[in-house]
Amino acid sequence: MVKNCLNLSQEPPSHLLLPYTHTHTHIYISSCHLSFPCSGSKQLCSQDVAGYSLTTGVYGYLELQSSVQREINYNIFCVWSQNRFDGLSHPSPSLPTAGNFDSLFSQFVNFIFDSEGVDEGLPAEVQALSGYQFGDVLATAEPSGQKGIFYLPAPGVTADCVNSSPAVFLKDQTSRCSQRLALDGDCSSLQALRMDTYTNVQLLAGRNADAAVVHVDVASVILQSIKGAQTELTVSNGENLLPVLTTSSGCANMVLKAVYVIKYNSSGELVNARVSLVLGFVNTSRTHNSLQQEFQVIFQADGGEPAVYYSGNPGYVVGMPLMSGDRATDGISRSINLRDTLSLLQSTEDQDCLQGPHQRSPVLFGQDYMSGCTLSLEDITNCSLVSQSLLNVLRGPSPPQYVASFGNTPLENILDWVPVKSNINPTEAQSCKIPLSLHLEIEWTKYGSLVNPQAQIVTIREMIETNQSSLARLSGGSSIVPVRSSVAFIPVSAAAVPGYRAAPSINAKLPFDFFFPFV
Repeated sequence: MVKNCLNLSQEPPSHLLLPYTHTHTHIYISSCHLSFPCSGSKQLCSQDVAGYSLTTGVYGYLELQSSVQREINYNIFCVWSQNRFDGLSHPSPSLPTAGNFDSLFSQFVNFIFDSEGVDEGLPAEVQALSGYQFGDVLATAEPSGQKGIFYLPAPGVTADCVNSSPAVFLKDQTSRCSQRLALDGDCSSLQALRMDTYTNVQLLAGRNADAAVVHVDVASVILQSIKGAQTELTVSNGENLLPVLTTSSGCANMVLKAVYVIKYNSSGELVNARVSLVLGFVNTSRTHNSLQQEFQVIFQADGGEPAVYYSGNPGYVVGMPLMSGDRATDGISRSINLRDTLSLLQSTEDQDCLQGPHQRSPVLFGQDYMSGCTLSLEDITNCSLVSQSLLNVLRGPSPPQYVASFGNTPLENILDWVPVKSNINPTEAQSCKIPLSLHLEIEWTKYGSLVNPQAQIVTIREMIETNQSSLARLSGGSSIVPVRSSVAFIPVSAAAVPGYRAAPSINAKLPFDFFFPFV
């Protein structure tokens, strides 16, 4: 029982005020008086003590100072209780086995992944919105009528593909993983290899289960050969190219890459979705019974300006395409499509120069490249027509006139764009001279500090070589003449010189009026 307690927030009693003295007077009062035995109260283990100090001020007046502090009562043995299930002991964690794996997984999975009821903790105004918010998992409409999740294959603990990577709203993502194959049964039965697995997807426009359904349209289908040559196919609506077992170790029409482009509006609702696929031939004897796949998801705002891709900041990055364009009235006009950039003819097996379609590869900074095609002498009936056609094949349908000096050169800075210099005149192209090679020579230098140099393009030359004699003599009796296209990057920056410059000299000079007024 506690009695006779003193309220420390009040002024001290009047009988505690002492008369004037020249010495300091201290009085300590405990918080309360206790009668034993007592238990079940934490006040027994410590107590509040009020201290009053009466001192003399500077001007001779008495000053009363008070303070309160907590003191431990060492005369009482206190036992603190711990309500934790394990007390103060820390038992060793359970080892996962086949019997307890499911219980351990359900116990710790919420620490890594969000639970399905993640929306319960959101504000009411956010839950009322029908569109997706940043970080929401995209939902799908399953054939059973239930709401599902849009998953894409991704590497798990190893490089093998695991179908457990959900597509998240406004988060562009790219994943590469490997599929283990046994072509005897997987070529036509494994769903991860089939085209319809990635095209027959029905996305929900919003988070609600009753949201509109957005079908995934096929933007393009590219067929890739074993050697890497790519050809774009014309696929009608609803048509699927199923995997076919060609040999005991070969399978055709397998999905190698899938790129989803999803557009959304200002409300966070999905407007449309398109997928571009790359199908290819796989020989498991060369790939060790595995197939590498790549998946990509890109989000774009509907109605907004398309993104302009740059190749460095500011200097070029090795492996990025060169920024190119044409001269306009107010600057440089540049296409946002990477296919319209400076490019070269892509080599394919037995490629004829005059029979298309021809695939092209963009010129990548710092990477020398060589390709070509073959020209049959039997096809040369009109020399001038063949000369112009072959020149268009080597240059491309719309060859750019300018190349940016840096990877992020603005379009309005015309002086920062380097013109493409050519050694052939348009009038000479109509003459009876067959172009046999096109070579791009690009000179670049390191600009800026040696600690962080930036790659800058200085000049670019287009050198076209034509026949100086008859084609029959060049072919050496054969009816086939090879035509070549290439690019070479030549560094022209001066080599760095080690050491330091000379120390600056002191040029001490007196002011002209230093001795004024003595002179």
